[in-house]
Amino acid sequence: MNDAETARRLIAAARKAAAHAHAPYSNFAVGAALLLTDGSIVTGCNFENASYGLSLCAETVATAKASSEGRLRDVVAVGIIGGMMTDAIARGSDPIRPCGRCRQVLNEAAQMGGRDLAVFCAGAEGDRYETHRLSDLLPQAFGPGDLGIG
Repeated sequence: MNDAETARRLIAAARKAAAHAHAPYSNFAVGAALLLTDGSIVTGCNFENASYGLSLCAETVATAKASSEGRLRDVVAVGIIGGMMTDAIARGSDPIRPCGRCRQVLNEAAQMGGRDLAVFCAGAEGDRYETHRLSDLLPQAFGPGDLGIG
């Protein structure tokens, strides 16, 4: 599977996941899809809370889900989409990128698996996307290797 095909597949899965976002405060839905070594995909969506600090980003939800299935080391790529909710549908074509916390969470999976993740960033609508390496989004990352784990 080439990068363009992988990006399309992950972005489509992330868009589907974003439809389940619980975003009553920001009205900004985010979906994330993680590609695993066997070709399967794990998804997550953002989950907001009235106590804002307890909210969870889509990337964190997907990564925790992969970990809960014993698949943290198997993550090879991630697709992320987001946009404002209008009529219960996420809208917007500008690509979004993972926040700093999510970059760190994704780095955990990357370092545990011994790989640099491909990160495909898109908007809620349209065909435009960006391709990044996690190491470019989070240079000199701290992770399990710094603790002698990995």
